[in-house]
Amino acid sequence: MYAVIKTGGKQYKVAPGEKLKIEQIPAELDSQIVLDKVLMIADGDAVKIGTPFVEGATVKATVLSHGRHDKVRIFKMRRRKHYQKRQGHRQNFTEIRVDAIA
Repeated sequence: MYAVIKTGGKQYKVAPGEKLKIEQIPAELDSQIVLDKVLMIADGDAVKIGTPFVEGATVKATVLSHGRHDKVRIFKMRRRKHYQKRQGHRQNFTEIRVDAIA
């Protein structure tokens, strides 16, 4: 059984017991969260597709940690113009464990 959920402007395919790093959400460590934007649920051959979300479907998850991804380096340059710009970015994330799909 798996589901496709939407959170943080992105879509993720999740299954029970799976660990996942999503965009940061304000939640305490070891707390239960409910993700209710479920786009699709598949259980064997039975597939439910929402328009846009599946009615009454939820994914329960546990917050494991908060952190920051590795640094992404940004370098911009214009040739022959004596212009160079260096920049870095680290995105915040929340790591969750999917407990159940209902």
